[in-house]
Amino acid sequence: MPPQDSETARWFAEQVQPHEATLRGYLHKIAAWGDIDDLVQETYVRLLRVHSRNEVRSTRGLLFTLARNVAHDLFRRRAVAQTASISEIDASPFPDHGLGTAEIVSRQEEIEILRTAIEALPKRCRAVFVLRRFENLSHREIAARLGIARHTVERQLTEALRRCGEFFAGPSRRKVMVSCRFRPKTRG
Repeated sequence: MPPQDSETARWFAEQVQPHEATLRGYLHKIAAWGDIDDLVQETYVRLLRVHSRNEVRSTRGLLFTLARNVAHDLFRRRAVAQTASISEIDASPFPDHGLGTAEIVSRQEEIEILRTAIEALPKRCRAVFVLRRFENLSHREIAARLGIARHTVERQLTEALRRCGEFFAGPSRRKVMVSCRFRPKTRG
């Protein structure tokens, strides 16, 4: 829907619309094709809000800055929506065909220890680790989805592995193992 007043409509036609093709090309580099129309629309909405407050100095610069921010907001929302809580991971993702009771219990204890180690990670570190190890995303894909730099992804993965290593070597693991083995039985 075009702006209602003629002055804003004229400004939009002269200052914004000539950059639409370049804007779409820019967004294509950082987002999927299916998202571009929505990103352009949201960018225009934000730009019109700023323009209504007479705070626009460089229309083109602001347009691309807003587009980048809109894309990052989208990636952050999706990352939050798609990163399931570690506690929601199925307790036994592997089929138990042919395994004895001891092996099944041992596997469940190992999964519980892993879950506890991952849940102990800081929020962003955990999100990066889960996206890499469980969703098999590349560093570039993780960076785009979370709106962070690739080197930040690498640092967060290194930190996650270091912390998990410390967790498995330290007393925290023993506490989890004890709680796994001696859980009170519930009556069915």
